[in-house]
Formats: sequence, structure tokens, C-alpha cells
Amino acid sequence: MNLLLGRSDGETELYRDTGVDKKSHFIQSEYPRPQLQRNNWYSLNGTWKFLYDDKGQFVQPSNITEWTHHIEVPFAPESTKSGIGDLGFHANCWYEREFITPPGQGRLLLHFGAVDYRARVWVNGQFMADHEGGHTPFSIDITPVLNNSGVTKVTVWAQDDPHDLAKPRGKQDWQLEPHSIWYPRTSGIWQTVWVERVSGTYIDRIRWTPEFERWEIGFYAAIAGDRQDGIQIKIKLSIGDTVLAKDTYEVFNGEIHRRIALSDPGIDDYRNELLWSPEKPTLIAAEIQLWEQDKLLDEVKSYTAMRTVGIQRDRLMLNGRPYYLRLVLDQGYWQDTLMTPPSDAALRRDVELVKAMGFNGVRKHQKIEDPRFLYWADVLGLLVWEEMPSAYRFTPKAVERITKEWTEVIERDISHPCIVVWVPFNESWGVPNLVETPAHRNYVLAMYHLTKTLDPSRPVVGNDGWESTDTDILAIHDYETNPSRLAHRYGPEVKLSDLFERRRPGGRILTLDNYPHQGQPVMLTEFGGIAYAPDDKPDADKAWGYERCFNISELEMKYTALLETVNNIEIFSGFCYTQFADTFQEANGLLYSDRTPKIPIKAIRAATLSGGVCTPTSC
Repeated sequence: MNLLLGRSDGETELYRDTGVDKKSHFIQSEYPRPQLQRNNWYSLNGTWKFLYDDKGQFVQPSNITEWTHHIEVPFAPESTKSGIGDLGFHANCWYEREFITPPGQGRLLLHFGAVDYRARVWVNGQFMADHEGGHTPFSIDITPVLNNSGVTKVTVWAQDDPHDLAKPRGKQDWQLEPHSIWYPRTSGIWQTVWVERVSGTYIDRIRWTPEFERWEIGFYAAIAGDRQDGIQIKIKLSIGDTVLAKDTYEVFNGEIHRRIALSDPGIDDYRNELLWSPEKPTLIAAEIQLWEQDKLLDEVKSYTAMRTVGIQRDRLMLNGRPYYLRLVLDQGYWQDTLMTPPSDAALRRDVELVKAMGFNGVRKHQKIEDPRFLYWADVLGLLVWEEMPSAYRFTPKAVERITKEWTEVIERDISHPCIVVWVPFNESWGVPNLVETPAHRNYVLAMYHLTKTLDPSRPVVGNDGWESTDTDILAIHDYETNPSRLAHRYGPEVKLSDLFERRRPGGRILTLDNYPHQGQPVMLTEFGGIAYAPDDKPDADKAWGYERCFNISELEMKYTALLETVNNIEIFSGFCYTQFADTFQEANGLLYSDRTPKIPIKAIRAATLSGGVCTPTSC
């Protein structure tokens, strides 16, 4: 039997060569849920039994008489890293493993980071959960089905119809072979599986909301398990050795909502020392305890930041000041592991590379990224636009699925200071008749307002690219790679009213009728896409990009000229270059798929920051 029990509560040497103070880091290495951390957790990643069920003949674990494969979790079976590497069509797959039941009292929680697309879970042969949504986590209290053997068995049935276009699937191709801008599929478990011990009454979830104007931190906590009277939550907020607040609150009806007032530093120079930004990513450490009189029930560590983001006239505002965005489009794929990062260090390295190239943020494209990426973006200082993976049919089922999953996404990630913009739709994907069909238009409007309701603190881009209705930022996609034509298209001689009357690439209009531009920031949120694909490169004929270069010097020249032009277009309040790294047949990355730079990092950085009417930190 495979009884691996992976204890993961130590730090690794991930802090070298960054200039980051190691003492400021209080999150355990590779902890799957960095904003709600406990000490007693155990990773279930590793070798699991595995089989495909293409005919759908199994409906419960007892139907299975033979396991045909082994797989390395959390890597999807389509990936080579999983040990399977099967890119065929498979609608059903099964997983199973046994592990030593962690010792201790209280409850045992089983957590799944993400399973694509529907997961049904059995523990010790007992059915425990059914979760739908391929990008969001779910948890199960498995205490009632534990036995006295000291061994626990988990079985998972993952269903993921490869042909279903009415589910959120992002860049996962529905054709057998990846084509155009679509990539290999990801089925089944693709994020960490883990267990942790908690007491009978425990902290289930928390939320942080910085209130910059009042110099307060909003705090919400939900308590789960045995309901008790007279319990309290104690919170300590600190930066380094400086304690900012230390308070105790009574819990009523299983939850608390509080505003934690901080001492207002007053003068801006001192305030700036406490604010989070890409240039100075100051995090506030949080220690949270749950008490019943003199009995400690639960203890977690978390973090937050004093950071505000909003829109003022035609500029995005960060901490009350205009902030020019220099983003790069990030697909979040790796050659051998697909959507799953090969390691925590790889996620950190991606953040470091983005910053080294002169960008201050990423637009995570058609993917809900692993929380560890958001953690490193918080720690190292990188802005993130979070975008919902699209479905590609408009049906009542697609509407139901996306609405539910997007709500779960916001719940999962709302406390991360790095996230500054939500994007529910991209390029009218899933709403192809947005101009002509009221139902499509109403859906985009509904998702925009739902997002603003769930999180009023951040801007929302209703439909990134074109055909905008209600939106806080007017986002334009334009892959014109001739700098002169781009400058002519958006230069100072162009009136805004004329700009929005014209059709843009793909024959799309920028704003729908009755939704005129109302002074929101205008940003070029996709452009570039210059592929490096010399004739002697393997599969050069399959390389995809919006323009093709045949030598490195040509790529550097084109990137430099294009970025200098975009930086100098005053109408733009920011941009997002396509793209960070080559992704399968898409050869338009600034880096190869293994994250090796195509041209020197210093040259990329110089071009990214070239010219411009704005500094990297203000306008």
C-alpha cells in the first residue's frame, strides 16, 4: 500500500537573491492556502492509483476491480509530469490512495485545490462530496467516516467532458490536437490535495478589506463546527516587530464583522511606509486565535495590506495616486505540467521575471491561478488582473456554471492585495452575439454588477477587448504591429468620439450603442504578439503569432519600437503586452516556454520602460 504521509511545515531556501527580508515571511513554504494557515497540515500529493473509464461504467468505487495506472498528483493526466501523458479524449477518470491518518484530536478536513471539472469523493468507501467547477477549491470534514485502522482511503471520480463548450474551460482545446490559440486539456486533479487537523470549533474562512480613507482594516471571519456561546476571536496585526493592533472580539451567530482602526500616521511620507505597492510591497502579518474562555480552540496565521485601488476620471488610482499599468499577458502554462506549476519555486520565479522585465503586473489570461502565485505576487509586489475562464456556448447551463464558479473565485481571492481588477468576460467569448442579442448583453451587464456587488473595492472590466457595456476600464485589443500605424490610430490628433465610432481589429466596435465612453481609463490590454519562429526551429510551420520574426535581433528591434510607441500614446492609462512566455504552438512570448529569455532581460526592461508620459509609478 502507498501510505505516504507528507508533512509540509518547514521553510525551504526560497529567499535567496531577492533582497527580501526572510524574517518578514510567515507563510510556510508551499502551504496551499496562504491566507489561512495552520501548522498541522499534510500534503497528499504524490503517487495515486488511476484509471480511465471512457464508457462511464463505474458509478462508485466498489465497481472498480483493477487499477490500470499510477499518477503523480497534482499533475493532470494529460501532462508528461503526471506519468500518464495521454492527450486523448477521456470524459471520466478515477483516483485512489491510502494514507496514514494524521494523529490528534478534533476534526480532520480534506481539501482539494481544484479538480476539473466535476469531482465526486468517497472516503473509506463512504460518499462524501460532489463539487462542480474546475478552478475553485472545496473541503470536506471526513471525521465521521474515519476508522480505527489508522489508515484512510480517498477515492475521486473526476468527470470532464472534453467536448462540452458550455462549461468554463479557458484555453483548453476541444479539438484533439491544440490549434490556433488553444492548448492541451487539463482533466481531473490539478492542484494540491491535503488534510489538516482542526478542533471541534474552528475558523472556516476569513476576509480582509482595507479601508484606506479611514485607515482601517475590515475583517470578517466565519466559524464552523460545533456551535458554542461565549467564544472570542483575538487578532494581532503587525509589521515586523511593530504591533499595529491587538484586539479581542465576541463571536455572535458564528461570525464576526469588524473594522480594525489603525493609528493614522498623518503625513504622507510616513503613510507611504505602510502602504502596499509593487515598488514597496509591505504586508501586515496577522495572528488570529479562537478562544473559549481560557481554552485555545484554533489558531491561524494570515496577512493583509493597506492598499486601495479605484478609478478617478481617466486614470487608475493606486493608494490615492494615478498609477500607470505596464502588464504582460500570462497564460500560466508549463510545457510538461500544463496548468499546474512544476513547483512553488517556479511560481515565484515567474513573478520575479515579470518584474525584472520592467512590468508592474500581469493579466492572468483565461485561468484562475494557483493561490501560491497570488501569494508571491503579494510578497514580491506584482499587480494581477484576474480573469474568468470562458465557456464558448451561450446556454442557461453555461450561465449557471459561470455565475456559480465566478462567485467562488471572488470568495477565494478577494483578500489578496495583488488583485486590482476583475475580468468576467474576454473578447465576447461565450456571448458571441453581444451586439444583436439582448440576452447576451444582459448577461455581461449582470456579471459586471454581480462582481461589483461581491467586491465594491475593485474596478471591473465587463468585457475585455471590445463591445463594452458597463465597465470601469475601456480595454482595447489591437494587434497592429506597425508602430507608425498604431501611433496614427491612437495619437493626439484622434478625437475620442471618433475613436469609438470606428471598428477595430476583428471588425468589432469598442462600445455598444447606449453605452458610450464616459471618461473611463482607456487601456491597450492586448497588443504585440510578435512570434520568433526561424525556419530551422522544430515545428516552425506550426508556430503561431500575430507577426513573425526570423531572427532575435529583429524581435528585439520590433519590441523596442512598439513599446516606445505605446508608452508615448497619451490616451492610454496602461497596457498589456502579449505575452510573457511561449505557450505550446504560440511562439509570441518574450521568454521561451522554459522561461529562458529570447533577448536579454535588460533589453526587455529598457524597452518596457522606454519613453512615455508616465513614470513607472505615476502619471
